[in-house]
Amino acid sequence: QVQLVESGGGLVQAGESLRLSCAASETFYDIRDMGWYRQAPGKQRELVAAISSDGSTISADSVKGRFIISRDDAENTVSLQITTLKPEDTAVYYCHVRARRWRVSADLDYWGQGTQVSVSS
Repeated sequence: QVQLVESGGGLVQAGESLRLSCAASETFYDIRDMGWYRQAPGKQRELVAAISSDGSTISADSVKGRFIISRDDAENTVSLQITTLKPEDTAVYYCHVRARRWRVSADLDYWGQGTQVSVSS
């Protein structure tokens, strides 16, 4: 079973920065999309940023200019550089990978267990 393991969350003050990383437990045959989602208490999970196999990215309007997503297919990792954190960025952040495993014919979605980011004002 493939596992995605996130790291880098924590408690920070407004205006500070964090770097979230997500690593897969095995090497994929082919990685499609990679991304980060977040879920704040009482709210639905939302897309924060995503990066496709050709390197094109999308991000939520609320994080544009502050969050930068990157991927390293050789290492099976996706990272999120977060700057100028705001209290409203407080949430559990989940990484997502859509990929194909070796000897498997379909692309599947994989999720990490989540890492807490808390921002104090």
